[in-house]
Amino acid sequence: MDDTILVLNAGSSSIKFQLFSVGPGETLERRVRGQMDGIGTRPRLLVRDAAGAVLADRTYDPREMADASQAQDVLGAWLVGHMGGAPLAVGHRVVHGGSTHIEPVRVDALLVEELERLVPLAPLHQPGNLGPIRSILRRRPDQFQVACFDTAFHRGHPELADRFAMPDWLYEEGVRRYGFHGLSYEYVASRLPELAPEIAGGRVVVAHLGNGASMCAMVDGRSVDSTMGFTALDGLPMGTRPGQLDAGVVLYLVAQKGMDAAALERLLYHESGLLALSGVSNDVRELLASPEPRAKMALDFFAWRIAQLTGALAASMGGIDGFVFTAGIGENAAAIREAVAHRLAWLGLRLDPAANARHGPRISSADAAIACYVVPTDEELMIARHTLAVLRQR
Repeated sequence: MDDTILVLNAGSSSIKFQLFSVGPGETLERRVRGQMDGIGTRPRLLVRDAAGAVLADRTYDPREMADASQAQDVLGAWLVGHMGGAPLAVGHRVVHGGSTHIEPVRVDALLVEELERLVPLAPLHQPGNLGPIRSILRRRPDQFQVACFDTAFHRGHPELADRFAMPDWLYEEGVRRYGFHGLSYEYVASRLPELAPEIAGGRVVVAHLGNGASMCAMVDGRSVDSTMGFTALDGLPMGTRPGQLDAGVVLYLVAQKGMDAAALERLLYHESGLLALSGVSNDVRELLASPEPRAKMALDFFAWRIAQLTGALAASMGGIDGFVFTAGIGENAAAIREAVAHRLAWLGLRLDPAANARHGPRISSADAAIACYVVPTDEELMIARHTLAVLRQR
C-alpha cells in the first residue's frame, strides 16, 4: 500500500476510515471506505470499495475492542492483510488543536502529550481521535502520521472574534473562542470557486448542519467568525448539545441542583439539544417524520437559531453575499433548508422549490438577493490532501 493515504476519523465508539490512492500529479482517488462501529458494545467492521461493493462485514467480541485504540489494532491488521502492506501515510482528524496549531503537523509522542492536555475542551471527541494515533505509534512507530485540526481553519480570526470579556490572563492561557468543523469549511471553501464563482470571493455564511452543528462566516474563502467557541457546545442547538447557553444556568445547576462536573458533562453533551427539546429523538429524520408537537417545536427552534446566528455572522462580515448548506442535515433535509430560508427572507434569501427538492447545487431563485447553495462536504479528502502535503514537505 506504499502508494496510498489512509484517513482515520475516530470517535468514542466508532472509527470511520477511507483509503486513497496517490496518482499522477498527486491526484487522490478513493479506493476503500468503511467504519468500525459499536466499539465497546457490539463491534462491527463494514468495508466497501469505491463502487460500493462490500469487502468485509464482520462482528467482534466486545472484549477485543474496548476502546478506539484496540479497534485501530484490529482495523490496521485487516487493512494491511487485505491491501498487502502499510500505507504511505495516515492522516487523522483531531478536533482540538488549541491556540498554537494553525496547520496540519506530523505526529510524534510529544504532540500526543500536548493534545491530551486539550481533552477537557473536547471530551466527546479528543480521546477517540487520539486512540488510533497512540495505537499506531505503539505498533508501527515509523509509520508517517499527520494530525489535521478542526480548529486550524479558524485561527486567522481577528482578536475581537476570539475574545471573551474576561481577564487577560485567561485569554493568554487559552480561554478563547476557537471554532470547529474547520476541515469541512475548508473543503467547502475549496469547492466554491468551481461551483459558485459569483460568491467564492465574497461574504458567505456556511452552515455545517449535522448531529454536531455550527456556522462559519467566510470572506474570500477564509474564516473570520464562527458560532462555536471555547468548546463544541456553543452556538447552534445540536442533536444532544444545547448550543448557546447562559453561563448562569450552569451556576444554578451547581448551586441549586448539586450537579458535579460529571453530571453537567452528561447533561450538556448527551441529554440536551434536539433530543431534549423534542423528547423524541436527536435524529432530524425522525423528527421530520414525527407527529409529536414537540418534535415540530424542536425543528422550529433549530431553524430559528440558524436564522438568528446568520444575522450575527453577517454583521461580522459587514454584509452577506451567499449562504451554503453542508453536512448530513444541510445536504439532505430540504424541509430544514426551506424553514431557514423562510426566516431569512428579510435578507433576500429565496429558494427555488424544485432546485431545493433536487438538493442543488444552487437552490436559490433567480431573483434572490443572496445566492444559496448546497455543497456536499468531504472532510476525509481534505485530510488526505493535507497529509500528502505534509509528507512531501518532510
